[in-house]
Amino acid sequence: MKLLLLGGTADGRCLAEALHQHNIDVIYSIAGLVRIPQVACNIVSGGFTQFGGLADFIEKEKITAILDATHPYAQNMSVNAVNAAKACHIPCWRFHRQEWQVQGGDDWQFVSHWQAALPLLVGKKSVLLSAGQLEQKFIDSLGSNSQQQQLLRTAVQPKTILPPTMQWVKAIGPFAYENEFALMQNHKTDVLVSKNSGGDSTVAKLKAARMLTIPVIMLKRPELPNADTLFFTREACIEFILNQNNDKKS
Repeated sequence: MKLLLLGGTADGRCLAEALHQHNIDVIYSIAGLVRIPQVACNIVSGGFTQFGGLADFIEKEKITAILDATHPYAQNMSVNAVNAAKACHIPCWRFHRQEWQVQGGDDWQFVSHWQAALPLLVGKKSVLLSAGQLEQKFIDSLGSNSQQQQLLRTAVQPKTILPPTMQWVKAIGPFAYENEFALMQNHKTDVLVSKNSGGDSTVAKLKAARMLTIPVIMLKRPELPNADTLFFTREACIEFILNQNNDKKS
């Protein structure tokens, strides 16, 4: 087996390390926007356009399976992975961590796109945006409210032009609950805007919002085409791939 692992998350890195240690031939692909991980397997950074596209890369490298372990909101990459796998007649498996679930004391409002969040932000004075890169149209709409202040937290510099009402802070998880609590208190946050990313790295913000009775505007996950097999735990994913590899050898 020669596995192309589409990563960019902590889970992707852990899967790449574990599979490599089990002697799976892994190529780990990342965008390379935040940092280059220290893993022992081969790494491809910067996408597949440089190789003529994903399908061309699969053919050239003789990839026999894809594991999509990208962020749950990396819709384009997940769609491309399924389409390229079909074109090349290889399986596309997907690992996605479970969504966060509403708990007692939470005040969540779900939106399917960012513009739908705007009416919910009317009257809010201090907004914490902890949802990765945001589209310019949404940023501009927020900036039109001179009575509101926004704190935008991302791992890399925003690709958008920020309005005077918005302050950017660079931060890379995991985040501790105590720090999230203090951040929201210090900035007098009265609403948190988030994606439903799942996992432990950034969940502390939701606990802090719960304790401070701060409402959360939560972006729903995008719909993705079906993968051949879907995993929600790293253990199940690793076991499946090792079994597949053993079956090919026998």
